[in-house]
Amino acid sequence: MTRNQKSLIGLVVTGNISEFFDMFLIGFVVALLTKPWNLTGVEAGVILACSGLGTVLGAIMWGRLADVIGRKRTFWWCVVSFVGFTAVMLLTPDRGWWFLALCRIGVGIGVGGLNISSIPYVQEFVPAKQRGLLAGLASVFIPAGLLLGAQAQKWIGPTIGWRGMVALGIIPILLLLWLRLVPESPRYLQAKGRLEEARESLAWAMMIRPDEVGELPTYEKPARSSYGLIFDKYKKQLTIITIGSFCFILGSFTIQSWGQTLLKDGFGYDAAYVGVLFTWVALADVAGRLGSAWLADIVGRRLVMFSFGLIGAVGAGICAVAATQANATMFFVGILVAMAFGDGAFGILNAFGAEQFPNEARSTGLGLGYGIGSTAKIFGPALMGALIGGSMIDVNVTLNAVPTAFWLFSLLLVIGGVTYLFATETRNVSLDKI
Repeated sequence: MTRNQKSLIGLVVTGNISEFFDMFLIGFVVALLTKPWNLTGVEAGVILACSGLGTVLGAIMWGRLADVIGRKRTFWWCVVSFVGFTAVMLLTPDRGWWFLALCRIGVGIGVGGLNISSIPYVQEFVPAKQRGLLAGLASVFIPAGLLLGAQAQKWIGPTIGWRGMVALGIIPILLLLWLRLVPESPRYLQAKGRLEEARESLAWAMMIRPDEVGELPTYEKPARSSYGLIFDKYKKQLTIITIGSFCFILGSFTIQSWGQTLLKDGFGYDAAYVGVLFTWVALADVAGRLGSAWLADIVGRRLVMFSFGLIGAVGAGICAVAATQANATMFFVGILVAMAFGDGAFGILNAFGAEQFPNEARSTGLGLGYGIGSTAKIFGPALMGALIGGSMIDVNVTLNAVPTAFWLFSLLLVIGGVTYLFATETRNVSLDKI
């Protein structure tokens, strides 16, 4: 690994941490606004679900555009999108939950596109033997965004208020300065017939002169590169990624978005202590994602997805049982297990999904499959909000709603793990042979 390759990976990792700090921030904001705004379960659910709606639109739209305008330009526009709409959130009027919800759609569009475009960006610069881990790093440290949000809520949330918390999400605009130092993907450039630029991009990655780069791999331009190509030639891959993503996302995203509120208003913890608890959740999630990305290069992608799905399902089941007993400690342990494994699978989930498609359709296929699967980010929070219902969130109602939801999450994690057993194993396979 050269210094330049490490710089690219560092940019992508930092970008995903920053954008998901912005994404997870809404969970902490809703927890702070629940009582001051007298939010109903449905209203809180709509706010959280709108973030999910944005990621669906963003993944599908930016995934396609990354194959059209390039990985680098897509990365740039995604940062502009989620930072811009975060800034607009500061104009939210008091009790304007609907305005907040609309802004979260825009934030989600940027967030959904950045992770989808950044994974192929890294994959196309690194060797096959380490591709699972190195591309997975784009997703491994995403929970650090949750960690930053938890720390912000604990230490400065009560002081700066929810608007101050939102303002922190504007800082990632500085990523655009770093992006200027990184070239476009060589495989994208080659696909566009820009061979000399592709050679220069590879030379940058290997830190050698362009004339020292060997022969470029043979590339045959497809007749077309569009959604039609995916539906015509890669229906099986699309189906696997869509179902698998939906199942893993529904449970983990709902826990991320509703967990703070459940612990605070369901079990009676204060906001600062919820921040402490979710610091441990974030650390467990990072460990799980790093483990899945590392193991994927050793035992294979399929086995990792299957085993992590089953163990994550056990965690969701623990949460369901704990809620029936009003056992806060047991509930928190269940969240730790569910997030370390159910959400930990995302250390390789999108990287594995991208590897199911050849160069000409990699971002488009991943974006479409993951985007459709990301509808779970709408259904999960909305379902939880509907189950909670009521006017002001009530403790008894909240805990009564939890078992049904978490048993559903458990079942879906099992289905998701099994689904990936039907994918094509890509460990140690060159991207040019996929």
